Amino acid sequence: MTGRAVTAFGDTALLAAAGGPREARALATAVQAAGWAEEVVVGLRSVLVVFDPAAVPPDAAADALAGMAPADHRMAPPREVRVPVAFGGPDTDDACRLAGVGSDEMEALLTEAVLEVAVVGFSPGFPYLTGLPEPLRRIPRRDRPRPGVPAGAVALAGGFAGVYPQATPGGWHLVGRTAMALFDPAVPPYAVLRPGDRVRFEATAGAATAIAARAGAAPADATRAHAAPADATSALGRSLRPPLRPPPGTAEALVVEHPGLFSVVQDGGRRGLAHAGVPRAGPADPLAHGLANRLVGNPLDAAALEMTVAGPVLRCAVPGHLAVVGGDPDVSVDGHPVGSGHVVPVTAGQRVAVGPVRDGVRSYLGWAGGLAVPPVAGSRSTDLLSGLGPGPLVAGDRVGAGPPAGALRDHLAGWPPGDRTTLRVLPGPHPEWFPDDALAVLAADPLVVGDDSDRVGLRLAPSRPVPRLAGELDSQGMVTGAVQVPPDGHPVVLGPDHATLGGYPVVAVVIDADRWKLGQCRPGDRVRLLPVSVDEAAAARAATRRLLDTAVVGRYPVVAG
Repeated sequence: MTGRAVTAFGDTALLAAAGGPREARALATAVQAAGWAEEVVVGLRSVLVVFDPAAVPPDAAADALAGMAPADHRMAPPREVRVPVAFGGPDTDDACRLAGVGSDEMEALLTEAVLEVAVVGFSPGFPYLTGLPEPLRRIPRRDRPRPGVPAGAVALAGGFAGVYPQATPGGWHLVGRTAMALFDPAVPPYAVLRPGDRVRFEATAGAATAIAARAGAAPADATRAHAAPADATSALGRSLRPPLRPPPGTAEALVVEHPGLFSVVQDGGRRGLAHAGVPRAGPADPLAHGLANRLVGNPLDAAALEMTVAGPVLRCAVPGHLAVVGGDPDVSVDGHPVGSGHVVPVTAGQRVAVGPVRDGVRSYLGWAGGLAVPPVAGSRSTDLLSGLGPGPLVAGDRVGAGPPAGALRDHLAGWPPGDRTTLRVLPGPHPEWFPDDALAVLAADPLVVGDDSDRVGLRLAPSRPVPRLAGELDSQGMVTGAVQVPPDGHPVVLGPDHATLGGYPVVAVVIDADRWKLGQCRPGDRVRLLPVSVDEAAAARAATRRLLDTAVVGRYPVVAG
């Protein structure tokens, strides 16, 4: 046995130490081959392993990971990928000053270097490139991150080079741009670059690069290149996309007459792609999502409609059955109140309206047979961070549905399950970054949910900042429910659309049984963290599984009792 250090990361993940990126990649390959992990994320000096405790006991998973021999990587020789870059960006002057070089020298250093993909993460296809010449390794992250970095931006920070595959926020220094897309959601394995690849930057004129992108030309020696997606396809710009239509061979079920505030289709999410930087996504409240599906006879992870704050007006194109769960909204059919939490029959031509929520943030509409929109990277879910999926519904969208697959139930009992603002937590995997009493102090403090909270994360405002060491972690895998502490001391609880890698230390992790609450905490709510034991977390997880089975009662239209 190797006896490597393995740390619990909440109640559904483990973090294994590694000596560096190559050792981490070799260990990740061995874990994937073992077949018991749901996700494996390679960090710079660690491997995150997400697993199902119902299938693999946590102690057995930890022992297996501690004693696992790394795989032999000699069977996979590195590829060389050439990336055309138009050098010059908004941070070039600052980057040159920090490195002590001129712009021409910086370009020469970057084009002469043979870089290596250490890990892929943060966003889909984003490569952390090692091998920078010493002067360029001096360039830190920007003091203030940008709210938006364009797709294709070439950047430097913290000893690494990187290329932003999508338009996302970012804190690296931007020194160029490429028209080569590094992530293609239509072509598995989706990420163009993979860990271990060698990368060479080639200087090219900006105009020529743009022309090549529009023409679909591939740069020389590139393994795969596509025109970078237009900003209009990002998470914030998909109102410009063509109207949704059902996938081929799928019947049309719902026509969107009014989209509501923010309505998106979510299924169980994108599983097994975190190694490529792809967040799982899926429902922000998996409990309400699962119960809506159970009521109408669907599998738990079938695609349903997630509605935030205020729902849509939908015209039914075919007869069917639906159920709305979560948020306690008003639900009506042709103007007649029908309520939520039970099965509702509808006929073709009827209009279903879901009003504002009264408790929490989100409601879910399940349709018998499951909703159908064109899948992206194996899922129908919309991911707010990276822009994968169809995005928010807009007026004129037409959503399909599959054939009913299971027996209809009738209504919910024992729902809702109670307090949604107490988040039970386990200690985080980075205690060395915090005072010994940091979690106890934080748990005693009222935390206010910030207005800028969303599916990516809940921003929490404590009465006083959480003390922590200065600096950042080596980028490592992150999980939904991780309570990160940035340098300002204001915690962020990661949601389903979080970046797969992170550099902020984690003081606590919300247990699996309480992650549904992250989807229902609204801005202004006062939440508290409640530390629990590993055994208490396991008991809570078992209780949640029982609730999914026992809360759905009756057979439509006959009600038990």
